[in-house]
Amino acid sequence: MTSTPYRIRPFAPADAADAAAAYLAGRPHLVTTPEVVAWQAGLPHYHLLVAERAERVVGTARFGPVTESATPHQGFLNVSVLPEHRGTGIGTALLTAAERELAALGTRDVHGWADDTPAALSFAAARGYRRGRAGRFCGLDLTAPLPPLPPTPPGVELRTAADFLDDPYPIYLVDVDGTRAEPGDLVLDDQPYEGWLAEIWQRPDQDHTLTAVVLADGEPVAFSAAQTDGHRTYWSAFTATRSTHRGRGLAGLAKIHSLHRAKARGFTVAYTQNDAGNAPMLAINARLGYRECATEWKHTRALCE
Repeated sequence: MTSTPYRIRPFAPADAADAAAAYLAGRPHLVTTPEVVAWQAGLPHYHLLVAERAERVVGTARFGPVTESATPHQGFLNVSVLPEHRGTGIGTALLTAAERELAALGTRDVHGWADDTPAALSFAAARGYRRGRAGRFCGLDLTAPLPPLPPTPPGVELRTAADFLDDPYPIYLVDVDGTRAEPGDLVLDDQPYEGWLAEIWQRPDQDHTLTAVVLADGEPVAFSAAQTDGHRTYWSAFTATRSTHRGRGLAGLAKIHSLHRAKARGFTVAYTQNDAGNAPMLAINARLGYRECATEWKHTRALCE
């Protein structure tokens, strides 16, 4: 295998299935589809390189500028290689090519994730990446009974994101408010509405009928966003509450309603990821029955000193 040549090249639409497989290999707690990969590659700020060997895509590098932060010159970069092709130089080649393109875009600091395995962590460290915060993945068996739906508090109404297709701006306001409060190595505080529409609301795997929205006095104040693979796996993309309404259990209310909808639709497993320091959300997940199943670590490298 090590003597078989490979090449690094830009993504083409025909690569979508293999690129998705490289991303998911050995990581059942992640959710993506070929349709999502192809859609992401068409976003203006998203770049995708692939490694091709023996006429098959065996790895990817996904990178670009961080558009959600007011901190300038920040970039993201994540590399995935099929397990049987690791240790052959493909990961390094993808990383190097992506870093070169990021530098040309004016990126100063690169942010990425590494799985909590000795091989992944040593790969990142050997290439100058500094370990930061941990992200905890948790899974939930949707074939088992869920906690019952709690009573809806007075003045509160449960709806879905599908009720806001004509005007999702109220959902955007909850999202950006909640994002500002998220713990992390980089403050995400500056995503314009147009970018949010294009990169979040219009994702092909975003299920608006499963995304539960909590209204207080007629205004959205919390939600739990759902993405799915369309078959069995549900991904809790983001659960947020506006700062004016936190501490009232509305995030948990949205999430349990979304999970009940997913179970009723026939999804069999749910996953989510949270910063290891996000104690309130981790506590909500634990009460709902989620159990930790994997960890990843944020890594950062300065491209330009």
